[in-house]
Amino acid sequence: MARVFVAVPLDEETRHRLAHLVRTRVTVMPGRPVPPDNWHLTLRFLGEVDEVGLDRLRAAFDEADLGAAFGLRWGTLGAFPRASRAAVLWIGIDGEVTALHALSERVDAALEVAGHPPEGRPFSPHLTIGRMRPEEDVRAVIGDGAPLGVSMRVDRVAMYESRLGRGGAKYAVLEEYPLRSS
Repeated sequence: MARVFVAVPLDEETRHRLAHLVRTRVTVMPGRPVPPDNWHLTLRFLGEVDEVGLDRLRAAFDEADLGAAFGLRWGTLGAFPRASRAAVLWIGIDGEVTALHALSERVDAALEVAGHPPEGRPFSPHLTIGRMRPEEDVRAVIGDGAPLGVSMRVDRVAMYESRLGRGGAKYAVLEEYPLRSS
């Protein structure tokens, strides 16, 4: 069994630029920071999947039309469930998100073919950079809400395995699926 999720991977340049901006803006990271090597934009977490289920996922994504590549821009820092009692510190998406939502819907369609019905909750795109337990007030960390202004090209989707361990989760790419050139 493997703990599986589907996500948009970050290219190295985007990862380095975002990590630099986060270090500049967040002088003291509350809670437990997520290492930049683990940063990704989750489209869907599936949980435990057996070998037969992985084969179904591979077959569904091999046949799926995930659409054309597109650009997105990373926005402001935010928190779930709210900044005054945050469990998760994240970077949001700024500007046009229609293409990202369309990609999420295409991924959901492929997952449904593989036997994973829709989640039933709206897609909330974000990049998790920290986790707090217990919850903390991160309003000072989030600051003035100025966008980070880093752009990237979304040209593929990856299926990951999440391995939990003493040092935190480690992610391994199982498969990558390219988007069409635009």
